[in-house]
Amino acid sequence: MGLPLVAPEPRPAPPVVRETQLSEPPAPERYFIRHRRARRYILRVDPDGRLRVTIPRGGSKREAAAFADRHDWWVERQRARMRTVTRFDGDRDATRALAATVLPPLLFAWAAKLGLDVALVSVRDQRTRWGSCGRNGRICLNWRLILMPDWVRDYVIVHELMHLRRMDHSPRFWRYVGDAYPRWREARGWLRTNGASLR
Repeated sequence: MGLPLVAPEPRPAPPVVRETQLSEPPAPERYFIRHRRARRYILRVDPDGRLRVTIPRGGSKREAAAFADRHDWWVERQRARMRTVTRFDGDRDATRALAATVLPPLLFAWAAKLGLDVALVSVRDQRTRWGSCGRNGRICLNWRLILMPDWVRDYVIVHELMHLRRMDHSPRFWRYVGDAYPRWREARGWLRTNGASLR
């Protein structure tokens, strides 16, 4: 048996929504600071999600705001990464265990690609280094590499592998790194800007 067909009662006309009633979500909160020694505009996402915009000497707040607007994609990516780190921090032991499973195969894959022999790979809780390479061919990786973007993590791995060819940071060493990983400057910049937040 079907439902009886009942004529609906007339409904009042929907309210007219004026254009002024509609608004975009508020932009993420940002604040500006001036720094006499800064040579360029600098963006940093605080732990609470606010965006700090540093204005260099001779700069203006208007230019700083425009700079921040042009890099809103970067800001959102940083906030997403911070949310990921916070989630992982809630279960640090599980994250370290995951790193111990994931990182060594990645390094061995890069070593094979570059034609290098690695004696041993270990994953540790290093406080001041992202990785290290001994003269005996043993490489140690910081478990926090698992929290980085893939392309930054790959740079760290390649960096340590290149020490198998040269145990210093000479111009020749950096040429080795550049030949193996052209994005090394970009990745190193990411570490300088964001690395401290992972420790």
